Amino acid sequence: MPVGRFIVGVAALVHDPAAGKYLLLRRSREKDVGAGSWECPTGRVDQGESIEAALVREVWEELGVAARPRFILGTTHFFRGEVRPENELVSVLYACTIDDPAAVRIGPEHDEVRWMTREAIADFLPERHWIHWVIERAKAMEAGMHPALQARLLEEGFEVTGRVM
Repeated sequence: MPVGRFIVGVAALVHDPAAGKYLLLRRSREKDVGAGSWECPTGRVDQGESIEAALVREVWEELGVAARPRFILGTTHFFRGEVRPENELVSVLYACTIDDPAAVRIGPEHDEVRWMTREAIADFLPERHWIHWVIERAKAMEAGMHPALQARLLEEGFEVTGRVM
């Protein structure tokens, strides 16, 4: 079997714990894939860039604010558009916060931003939309995560390159 070649992506589930709301973005109608669909900040990892650095950069580019990655929610494998090798992505999903939710400004990739509660999102998005699963995973992980571990992840980040290798 041939060795895989993948594009690596990131996604940020942005949560405002004080308001109990999550950020949703609507992809611009001009986008080539997923135009008009609702998502969280997403993007690709540039060659030579760490996954965590890509996450912070993508949130900055799409929202104009700094992301604070809290924990990794999981990974996903999908095709961006047609099922062919050049569209194949492996992505890492993070739970994030930002310091000032009111400072969010969307760029040209999106045409609308909404802060919504989990309950409002359940009524707003189709029943099988992937964001429902991501929010439920984040709530479960946060509830089961020891506060000392949460603090350590915020302090150290997630990259292990240079520490273990």
